[in-house]
Amino acid sequence: MDTAQDARFAAEFHADIDVEKIAEVYAEALLNAVRDEGASLDEAVEEFGSFIDLLDAQSRFAAVLSSAMIPVEEKVSLLEKTLRPQASPRFWNFLTVVANRGRLDILKPIYAATRSSLDRRYNRIPVVVTTAEKIDSDLFRALSEKLRVVVGGEPVVRSVVDPEVIGGLVVRVGDTIYDASILTQLKNVRQQMIDRSAHEIQCRRDSFRNPEGN
Repeated sequence: MDTAQDARFAAEFHADIDVEKIAEVYAEALLNAVRDEGASLDEAVEEFGSFIDLLDAQSRFAAVLSSAMIPVEEKVSLLEKTLRPQASPRFWNFLTVVANRGRLDILKPIYAATRSSLDRRYNRIPVVVTTAEKIDSDLFRALSEKLRVVVGGEPVVRSVVDPEVIGGLVVRVGDTIYDASILTQLKNVRQQMIDRSAHEIQCRRDSFRNPEGN
């Protein structure tokens, strides 16, 4: 990499860090305002998420809000027409503050920071469990119980199916992939579920074969 590329990379890296820091400030401000009102943090974040879903679905709308060429007044006017009737007063006030400070272009980083902050407040730990096959609801609950002990918090488990995953099971928490001993514990849970199901099936077969014993 030449000097010019190094400089560009460094500038982009620092820009990303700056955006993350700014996003965290707005996220904390929103959650603190919700807390001070005694309102539900989860509902506030859910409303924010619904707006982000709207931006994902309406790319032109998102482009207008993030454009540096369009005056803030026009953006606020557009938001007022399209969003204000459905938005809570709190979220509307939050959006206007973000708009007036010229930060509508980082709404998605702000939302991501808000989700992360909410998880920290409730000691929720995002966990990605990748399995070779889709896991059923019973096994999912069993994995969640085991992970609650492993991660020392409330695991928020996202299940991913990848037929090529080595060993049939991978657990990732942040940047950490748990070692073989943890994976073995989780596999044991799976085997216990399989063994239990097999035992129940056999018991039903025996009851049909020996109706007098019931």
